[in-house]
Amino acid sequence: MFSGLGRFVVRRPWWIILAWVVVAGAVISLAPKLTSSSDEASFLPDHYESIRAADVQEAEFPKQQNIGAVIVFQRSDGGKLTAADSADITRISKDLQAEKIPEVQAVVPGAVSPNRLVQTSVVAMPKLTNPEDTAQQDAVEDLRSDLKPELKGTDLSAGITGSAAQALDESDASERAGLLVGVGTIVIIIVLLLVIFRSPIIALLPVVLIGLISPMATGLIASANKAFDMKADSSIQELLTVVLFGVGTDYILFLLFRYREALRAGEDPKSGMVHAVERVGEAITSAAGAVIVAFAALTLSSLGMLRSMGPALAIAVFVTLLAGLTLVPAVVSLLGTKVFWPSKSWQREPQGTGFARLGASIARKPAVWALVSALFMGALTLGALGYKANFDLAGSSLPKDKESMVALKNLQKGFPAGTTDPTFVYLTSADDGPLPAARTAAFRGQLDDVQGVGEVSAPRLSTDGTTASFSVVLSDPPASDKALETVKDRLRPIAHDDAPAGTDALVGGTTAVYVDINKAVDRDYSVVFPVAALAIMVILGLLLRSLVAPWYLMLSVALGFGATLGATSLLFQQIGSQPGLMFMLPVIMYLFVVALGTDYNILMVSRLREEAREGRTPHDAAGTAVRHSGPTIGSAGVILAGTFATLMLAGNSTLSQMGFSLSFGILIAAFVMAMIFTPALTALIGHMAWWPGHGDEKRDGGGTPRAGDERPDEDGELDVDRVRR
Repeated sequence: MFSGLGRFVVRRPWWIILAWVVVAGAVISLAPKLTSSSDEASFLPDHYESIRAADVQEAEFPKQQNIGAVIVFQRSDGGKLTAADSADITRISKDLQAEKIPEVQAVVPGAVSPNRLVQTSVVAMPKLTNPEDTAQQDAVEDLRSDLKPELKGTDLSAGITGSAAQALDESDASERAGLLVGVGTIVIIIVLLLVIFRSPIIALLPVVLIGLISPMATGLIASANKAFDMKADSSIQELLTVVLFGVGTDYILFLLFRYREALRAGEDPKSGMVHAVERVGEAITSAAGAVIVAFAALTLSSLGMLRSMGPALAIAVFVTLLAGLTLVPAVVSLLGTKVFWPSKSWQREPQGTGFARLGASIARKPAVWALVSALFMGALTLGALGYKANFDLAGSSLPKDKESMVALKNLQKGFPAGTTDPTFVYLTSADDGPLPAARTAAFRGQLDDVQGVGEVSAPRLSTDGTTASFSVVLSDPPASDKALETVKDRLRPIAHDDAPAGTDALVGGTTAVYVDINKAVDRDYSVVFPVAALAIMVILGLLLRSLVAPWYLMLSVALGFGATLGATSLLFQQIGSQPGLMFMLPVIMYLFVVALGTDYNILMVSRLREEAREGRTPHDAAGTAVRHSGPTIGSAGVILAGTFATLMLAGNSTLSQMGFSLSFGILIAAFVMAMIFTPALTALIGHMAWWPGHGDEKRDGGGTPRAGDERPDEDGELDVDRVRR
């Protein structure tokens, strides 16, 4: 099939290129804009308690003022606030409210903190119903602009924090992150390809071709999101950039290395490209299939952010696969050997390379290499035991010098950390009768006695008196482990168990949302991971016609995943002293390391099977496969890891964690899993690795040769010239 595809593309390259340009233009012009959301609550299913509590708030307290932002005042000299300072704060609050800034319902001065170091003004805004609406962020920007002249002539300094302020600062940081990631990715790809091939044409090839398909993939994703009413996570654009350029460059490299090998074997450029598509097409398609299936498994997630991320990335990989099998061969077949200009290295195979020596060593001592690589990955896996999840996606991802973060730190000098984002408890009468005042007062006292609760406001009754709302300020930051523990282990159980007879209690708010997300993620781990692993194993089994190989190939990627999570935990939690890793990082890491790592395993094991079919023993097949596929996998791994590493340029911890973990995982997948562990273990297992399909049997008659039929030369080089294709 792939041979026929290769001939079709090589014979009609201009038609292929024209078709891509026309389709890309149509998709880009007709597709809607790709939008994203950073509102965690919008991703949870309706049956979670925090969402049901939000429904009660909307039904019973539709005009309840929502704390959109908090202005934090303190004296410029750091001293205690005076009566004159409080009067200035009251005046400033009234002046800001008089500005009639859109989305600002009220600016209400609060009480001075007990230690008189801090005073706040609460900025009431409507509840955010559309995460894509930036009106509240614009309101914060206007407030900050109007606040500066108001402070002149006073002894006060002030900053604005809260959810809307953090969203504004995060948006500013994300724009910078997107630019850095995009530019960094392109620069890294160009530089590394120049080093590897010493050809400016090849260096620019991925940038030009993937630059064409990138907006096309984005348009298809946006259309799918609109058609199926899906929400995209706020980090999807950065991920799309590195996936498209990283995976796309990988597939281009797989093709170019095999094309160069065919030219070195004496084939002309046209037939060499057909040969390359024929030999690599199945591996690329299977590898892409594994990635697509793994990403598609995210649709089983209960979290909307992951459920929408999966199809988006699957679409991107599918488009990249189509380009790798059609557009790239068409362009390269037109260029011929000029694609390597000015380098002449494509004309001859280098001798005595490091990959050749590594292959020869693995052929001689596969047990040693398999054990050493397994112990290395196993040792790093121990670091995963210290993994902790962090749910503060906005706060933890922002640079500490952003105004919202500075103001939040100042706020905590005098008030409980949860002041900016209180938790709400709703008490509802089960029989639709009014709630007695005595019962609500007693219930408030029980909530106030909960460990980890700073203060509880007086109950606010709904119009019909059947529902009471209690604002609960936690002692710890809303997204901290202690705050989550307070809501999960103490506040919710007490609210449920101690609710007066004939009433029901629900606990909502941001911290409650994080608690429910934690529960949803735990559920996803038990569903998404096994389904993705099973799907990849099925693809491997179909590709290799084997029931044995998929098991140890998945063992290798499982070790790679554990090593990656362990190294990331050690770096960011132990050395970096961060409170935890982004809560969905293990899911993303699992899918990228397992799926993309399987790319390299598939390429290596396909070459192992090919060498065995040429008549080599299992040991010699491993050595030859490493010699020929090592440069491809190594180059692809370095480039893909480099593209993921550009996420660390974004300047926030969330993308830094993602960038390090994915780049480290790819390097483990390329240089340890695929290049050492997989060929060494395949050599040890021998012919049984292909049971029951016997996919290693020699083509055109004959069988698998016995050990000793072909061994490394004395200088450690394998005699690969004896068998030519």
